[in-house]
Amino acid sequence: MLGSGLRDAHMTLIDPVPARRPLVKRRPPSPLRELEALKSIHDPRAARRKLALLVRLERTTLPRPADVHALHEILLVLCAYPDTAAVRRRAERVLARFERRADLQRHAGALAGSGIAGTATPYPFFAPTAAWLARHHGAHLTIDWDAIDEESETELLEELLPLMALYAETPGLDLAPLSLREWIATMKGRRETDAAFLISRLMALPMSERVREVLHNKVGLPFVLAPGPGTPARTRALTRRAPVHVQTAPLRRGRPDLAAEIVRPPRAIAPATRAAARELIDLAHGMLVATNRELDIFSYASTDDVLLADCGEGLVFAFIGFTPDRRLLLETLYGYVIFKNGVFMGYGTVACLFASAEVAFNIADTFRGGEASFVFSRLLAATRQLFGTDSFSLDPYQIGADNEEAIASGAWWFYQKLGFRPRDRAARALMRRELRRMAADPEHRSTRPTLERLATASVFFHLGRRRDDVLGIFPLADVGIAVTRFLAARFGGEREHAEEECARTAARLLGLRSFAGFTTGERLWWRRWAPLVCALPGVARWPAADRRALAAVIRAKGSRREAEFVALFDAHARLRRALATLATLATK
Repeated sequence: MLGSGLRDAHMTLIDPVPARRPLVKRRPPSPLRELEALKSIHDPRAARRKLALLVRLERTTLPRPADVHALHEILLVLCAYPDTAAVRRRAERVLARFERRADLQRHAGALAGSGIAGTATPYPFFAPTAAWLARHHGAHLTIDWDAIDEESETELLEELLPLMALYAETPGLDLAPLSLREWIATMKGRRETDAAFLISRLMALPMSERVREVLHNKVGLPFVLAPGPGTPARTRALTRRAPVHVQTAPLRRGRPDLAAEIVRPPRAIAPATRAAARELIDLAHGMLVATNRELDIFSYASTDDVLLADCGEGLVFAFIGFTPDRRLLLETLYGYVIFKNGVFMGYGTVACLFASAEVAFNIADTFRGGEASFVFSRLLAATRQLFGTDSFSLDPYQIGADNEEAIASGAWWFYQKLGFRPRDRAARALMRRELRRMAADPEHRSTRPTLERLATASVFFHLGRRRDDVLGIFPLADVGIAVTRFLAARFGGEREHAEEECARTAARLLGLRSFAGFTTGERLWWRRWAPLVCALPGVARWPAADRRALAAVIRAKGSRREAEFVALFDAHARLRRALATLATLATK
């Protein structure tokens, strides 16, 4: 203590008055950083400042690729959540001219794959998307030869090349010492890109569409979509088919009461006109291209089966169904696109059956951390209203199984906090252990291995009692195995004969005397469902009304809107019990 006192006294004698630190003048934030800080603040003063900053940033050249990207994302947020009509118009104006910005053009290479207009999109597009791009943007689509590392990657294509030529060309193909790249350059037209030529020739091979798609995907060539007028870009992810809702209140960042939100129906649900459906399908397909994604549901979408769920305040879900020939045997699958004031906010799928829905939900990075929980709750409400669902599930991929993005974003806990729970015993035990650790230490976070173990099983949310006849639990695969065993026992390898014979037998069993009045899709689905009908136990003993109802279920599968199938299927209690019995036969 003596030493300490002497030291304090000494310091007092030497420096009786504390020295003042020199004042450091803080630089004001850059316009970009200021706009970033203001983007989610909604009041008149913030709106005026946003407008001034937008005017300034429209004329400002940004130094780094990250800055250009940040400005682009802020503009999308301001279009989705505008304080005033003036802010929306100015943000739209900057976006409309974005690809002409000098800083964007300077950094376009570094921003490749970002989905920003004026930048390239490199991706190994699968058959339907590649064909769609070749039709709509063929002049901008090329093969990315630099991304092909080994000759083995082109061996299959080299074997297929003679099949794409006329027989008169075979001497050259057999003997000329040209590489594959040189041959394609020689064969294509002057105004044709290598990719457009190759895709058109693959699609022209004399085989079924499905086989051609398998072949294209097996070849697996990488492509590059160069920027051009109207090429898919998130910058252009706007539809103006609804009035803009001005945002005056803070964003709903809290966790909603999911049960209460699900039973609150959307403001309106209505089918889209054919013109609107075509626009929405093209926009959905293009947005997935721009975000390096592909979904069959948008590649084979039906303009007759697009339903719009208006949830108010500018939030709209566009549910998009398959063309009849691409539908699943049992589940009804719809893709959906999320729009906020006409701005693309995300996408996903809902598969429905047994009054349950298996949901995939993807919110764009730009809008994560905002109203994601609220938007998800409104998606479930729209799904319930459309399909009568009272049980919802998320499959393992959606919550992190083999999904790096879901693991990194903590998807499992996002849904757990909303009320989703695993049914798997090991996953439930692990969840409880993690919750105890979090209660003891609020700073505790689940490790990556823990998240991966949690994500090995589906999670569920039930509005009513917990059921086993829901997607994610019901063994759909066993139904398929039971049908395969039935066909193998009766017909062996004569599957075409089996389809004909089952179609006749099913018609007799269900009392159908004629297919007059059936559409092409309804006839197709009769043939597809016929083996299942013949395999179902006890159909011949069903009451006539139940057999007629089953015929209506099958016909609805091929109808204009597949949502009709869900309603009829779920109402057929005897059919649901018979499918459960059939599934148990596969395990015996």
